[in-house]
Formats: sequence, structure tokens, C-alpha cells
Amino acid sequence: QVQLVESGGGLVQPGGSLRLSCTSSGRTVRNYKMAWFRQAPGKERDIVAAISWSGGDTYIADSVKGRFTISRDRAKNTVSLQMNSLKPEDTAVYYCAADVSGSIYGTLRLGQNDYGSWGQGTQVTVSS
Repeated sequence: QVQLVESGGGLVQPGGSLRLSCTSSGRTVRNYKMAWFRQAPGKERDIVAAISWSGGDTYIADSVKGRFTISRDRAKNTVSLQMNSLKPEDTAVYYCAADVSGSIYGTLRLGQNDYGSWGQGTQVTVSS
């Protein structure tokens, strides 16, 4: 399985910005669709953004569209989530995930069960 490690979480005031990074091991991660999910206490884990193997196709959840941007550097095996104009409701543990079973040319998949490899999560807290 692909090993994923997130970083960049922390405490930020409303309206502030954070950049999360996900680092993966192995060259094969370049062939995988990647995604960011988040989970608040007592809530289900929901997708925030996803990106194709090439980086040319992205999905952004409506709740964060216009504020969050997903990108990847395939040469460095990293996927990033730039979060701007943060709101208290963005507070959650953010997870990086790899769609290790999907086709390299398939459409982006949005379900938690579509992703087979997960990072440990990084806490994002938006509060004044």
C-alpha cells in the first residue's frame, strides 16, 4: 500500500489561510487519483477535493469552492490543498487519500470507500 503523510495543519483565525501538504512514498503514486477528505467530531468523513493522475482534472466540493485549491507535483509525489478565507465550519481533521484501485484514465471518484490508502490526518482549527 501507498504510505501517505499530511502536514501543515494548525490553528488559524477566520479569514486566514493554510496550506496542507501530502507526501507519498514510491513512484507509483504518480498513477493515482488523489483526494482530500475532512472529518469533524461527530460527523462523517466527506470529500473536499480530488485531482486526477495528471493534475489536469480537479473536483472541489461546493462548500469550499472558490476558497480551496488542490494541486499536485507528480515529480515530488506531493499533493497540496491551499485553503483561503477559512471559516469556523472548516474545522476538522483533514486526510489525504489515494485511489489505488481506480483506473488512471477513469473519472474522479468521490466516495470514501473508493480510496484505499490514507494518511494519519492533520488537525485544522479555525477560531478567533
